[in-house]
Amino acid sequence: MRYTVNCSIVLPALPLLQRPAAAAAAGFDAVEFWWPFAEPVPADREVDAFVAAVADAGVTLTGLNFAAGDMPAGERGILSDPARSTEFADSVAVAVGIGERLGTLGFNALYGNRRDDLDPVRQDETADANLAMAAAAAARIGAVALLEPVSGVEAYPLKTADDAVAVLDRVGSPDLRLLLDVYHLAVNGDDPAAAIDRHAGRIGHVQIADAPGRGEPGTGTLPIHDLLARVVAAGYRGPVSLEYSPATDDPFAWLAAARTGA
Repeated sequence: MRYTVNCSIVLPALPLLQRPAAAAAAGFDAVEFWWPFAEPVPADREVDAFVAAVADAGVTLTGLNFAAGDMPAGERGILSDPARSTEFADSVAVAVGIGERLGTLGFNALYGNRRDDLDPVRQDETADANLAMAAAAAARIGAVALLEPVSGVEAYPLKTADDAVAVLDRVGSPDLRLLLDVYHLAVNGDDPAAAIDRHAGRIGHVQIADAPGRGEPGTGTLPIHDLLARVVAAGYRGPVSLEYSPATDDPFAWLAAARTGA
């Protein structure tokens, strides 16, 4: 099992550009980030500084989110908003350019919340077109676009693995795949084990956090190790992302214990 550290949530106390080196110092060779910039089109110097921070740390950037709007304010993606399609496309170009330099495998495309002032059908049609575009862009560098069920925001329409896979079926691109986050599925009432069994062939990336609480494994009640064994048995061979908010002083102690059989 190869692990990748989501530096956007696991190492929040450090300045962003110091986080890849901190992950490397903790023994990891791979990292991922949510959108690491304030704007969909950052300045070239910001992009170069981010790329240098990852490269200088000697780690691979396995995953990167496309721009997702104002996450602290509750936004969860912009790709289903017709007024923001250009903004989304611009962020796709930036992200894929970064990925080409750093060997990125997958790009997470958050769907976007439902808006009361927009017809849901129009939002879905916009999302389908933008997801197809993002998947094609990712495929040009040998990567995939990813679609994720998310918890915590009622207006976000994809809450179960079935919800996300229905969108994959609509778009019909082999380069658009399911991001299976066991925490989000469990919190939304979906059964992560059953989701793995139903959709094993559609999974493009796996993220873990315990529930409740979204802390590291062992801080909640999810059978994380059993779920990982299940997804591997189902054929998944990609990295597993540690995407949790640390609840203990050492966010990686659980993993050291697991590796030594404690």
